[in-house]
Amino acid sequence: MTIANLLKGHEKDLGGGFLVRRYLPSAIKQAVGPFIFFDHFGPVDAPAHADHDVRPHPHIGLSTVTYLFEGAMDHRDSLGTVQRIEPGAVNWMTAGRGIVHSERTPADLIEVPHRTHGLQLWAALPRAHEEDEPGFCHTPAADIPQLTVDGAVIRVLVGSAFGQTSPVKTYSRTLYLDIVLRAGQELALTGLPEEAAIYPVTGTVGIDGAPLALHTMALLATADVQRVRAADDSDAHFVVIGGEPLDGHRYISWNFVSSSKERIVQAGEDWEAQRFPKVPGETEFIPLPAKKPVPSYL
Repeated sequence: MTIANLLKGHEKDLGGGFLVRRYLPSAIKQAVGPFIFFDHFGPVDAPAHADHDVRPHPHIGLSTVTYLFEGAMDHRDSLGTVQRIEPGAVNWMTAGRGIVHSERTPADLIEVPHRTHGLQLWAALPRAHEEDEPGFCHTPAADIPQLTVDGAVIRVLVGSAFGQTSPVKTYSRTLYLDIVLRAGQELALTGLPEEAAIYPVTGTVGIDGAPLALHTMALLATADVQRVRAADDSDAHFVVIGGEPLDGHRYISWNFVSSSKERIVQAGEDWEAQRFPKVPGETEFIPLPAKKPVPSYL
C-alpha cells in the first residue's frame, strides 16, 4: 500500500462567499516537503461585480505559489510589482522578512460573469532564509516544461521530473507537477522526493489500485513506485507536490510563518502599527485578527 495517509480538508470563507478547500496544514501532517499550506479554490462562477478581491495583507517566512486553471487575477505587492496571473503560469512570491500584496479581479473581468479556478500553496522558507529580502518571480505558461508520458500530459511546474526541469528557482528540493491522465491510462511515478502527495483536481484516480476520491489528498509512501491510474470512464487531472522535509517545526498565525513564536508576535505588532511596507496605490487595511496564542497550525 503506497498511500501513507489521507487528508480530507475543510472549507474556509475568504470573504464575499469565496470558498476554498484547505488541506495543509493539518493535524495529521503540517507540511509536505516545504509546502505548509494548500488551498484549492473554485471552480466558481462569479457574476459581474462580484467582490472576491483579496485586500492588501502581509506575509513573513514563506513563499506563496499561485497557479490558475481558469480565470485571471491581478497581483500587486509592496515591491511595486503589478502582474496579471493567468492559467498555466507559476507565480512565486517570497515574503522573507516581510511583504504585503493584494489579489484582485482584473478590470476587464469585473464587468462580466467569469470563472475562477486554481491553487495557492505556501512554501515555508528554510530557517537560513526566513529573513531574506522579499521578491517576486513570474514564470509564463510558455516557459513551463511540458511532455507526454504513457497517456499523461505532464507540466513540471517546480523542480525536476521525467527528464525535465522547471526554471522556477527554489530554496530546497521541491516538486510540483500538473498532470492530466487519459481515461483508463496508468502512469508510474518514480524518483519522488522524501515527502510527496497527490491531489485530484478533477476526475478519479487509483494509486496502486486504491481509489482516491475527489477533494482528498493522499500522502505517499515514497520508497515505493506509485502507479496512478485514471478511471476507465473519464480523464483525471491531478497535482503532485513534495520535496525534502522542513528543517524543523514551523508556527503559523494568520498570514505569518516562522520557526520562532516571538517572530510571529513581532510581525503582528508591526502590522498593527502599520510598519510593513505599503502596496503602491492601495489604501485598504485589514486589521490583525483578534489576539490568541500562536498555534502550531490553523
